[in-house]
Amino acid sequence: MKNINELIPLKIIASGIALPENKVYSSDLDLRFNKPKGFVEKHSGIEYRYHSDYDASPAKFAAEALHNTLDTHQISPDSIDLLISASAIPIQALPYSAAHILNESRLTAGTACFDINASCVSFISALDIASGLLATRQYRRIAIVSSEMASRGIDWSHQESSLIFGDGAACVIVEKGNGKSGIVTYKHETYPEGLELCEIRAGGTRKNLRSGMEDSDFLFQMQGKPLFKLTASLIEEFTARVLGSANLAMSDIDTVIPHQASHLGLKHILKRLNIKDERFVNIYRYRGNQVAASIPSALHEAIMTDRYYGRDYVMLLGTAAGLSLSEMILIP
Repeated sequence: MKNINELIPLKIIASGIALPENKVYSSDLDLRFNKPKGFVEKHSGIEYRYHSDYDASPAKFAAEALHNTLDTHQISPDSIDLLISASAIPIQALPYSAAHILNESRLTAGTACFDINASCVSFISALDIASGLLATRQYRRIAIVSSEMASRGIDWSHQESSLIFGDGAACVIVEKGNGKSGIVTYKHETYPEGLELCEIRAGGTRKNLRSGMEDSDFLFQMQGKPLFKLTASLIEEFTARVLGSANLAMSDIDTVIPHQASHLGLKHILKRLNIKDERFVNIYRYRGNQVAASIPSALHEAIMTDRYYGRDYVMLLGTAAGLSLSEMILIP
């Protein structure tokens, strides 16, 4: 067991989510794809997911998750001294997303804010960065918001990836705490041989009006089988290194909160990492893959179902475009 004195202090004091009103059932997609009843649910593992209207504001959606967190826990907006947007897809190239979210929020004008983008594991990276900033005492209370409108990037001609995505936003508010809770260990590794297996090419300088682009460059592209193969070849040894760095075994972990990537991916992680069903937070059937909002949404679910506070060890884990692997073990 890792010495408690080695903890990086961090306390999650509140969480909240936001979901669009539009609930898309897999039976709706059966009709869209002209498939027999039950086809999409069988192949995606999803009963329903949420998709936003195309004219909805991503910044307002993010602010809704922030306000839900503040209001539910009766936290004053004036007490937040840093806002971090931890999302994979930016609202626009410039200015950065956090500035747009701040503009739509009830936070005080002048509040510090910035983006962290590590694709689907952005939230875990943001927690790590937040813990370091809290340790410097420059900030006392930080709001982290992950908000994704993945439905806007769906390539409906690509059946495999078009079935799995849902929209959502989630927020947590963190403080340094009293030193009894925090990060036991954290590891992030990137293997660029997976760079082109999961991507949206446009949105930066690589594909634009002057360098040349096609409509498909703005849509999500995934090579599912090679991506799954590469991830599967790495995840067990990576997890062993993470657990070893904390002198823990998977049996010591009370709650595992994974990125809700796909039903096959979740089954693979459950089996290969030898995680018991009751310790595994799985909201995929009713949310789909919410990209970077996936992990904090599952974390909120764990909190609401009494699987976070009062536990000895909680693990956040995910894989992301890059290909990146990220895991964090927390004492709540």
